[in-house]
Amino acid sequence: MNSTPDSTSISLQETQENKKPVTAQDLAEVIEEFEKYRERLVSEMETTAKRAKMPKNAAMAQIKPQLDQIDATLSSLRQQQASG
Repeated sequence: MNSTPDSTSISLQETQENKKPVTAQDLAEVIEEFEKYRERLVSEMETTAKRAKMPKNAAMAQIKPQLDQIDATLSSLRQQQASG
C-alpha cells in the first residue's frame, strides 16, 4: 500500500470518529510513515538541488514549511504515544 502521511492521518481521524480507540500500534505506524515521508522529501530535494546545481540551503529553504509541519506533527504524535 502506498500510503502517504495525509492518507494515514485521515485513516486515524476516521478511527477516532468511529469511536474506536487509537492503539499504540496505530500511533507507531503513523509516526513511522511520517518519518519515512520526511526522509523521502529531504532526499528528493537534495537530489533535485544537485541536478539543478542549486545550493542545498536554498533548496531546503523551499521545503522548510513542510518540514516544520511534519516535525510538529511528529512531536505531537510522540507525546500522545508517550502518554498512552
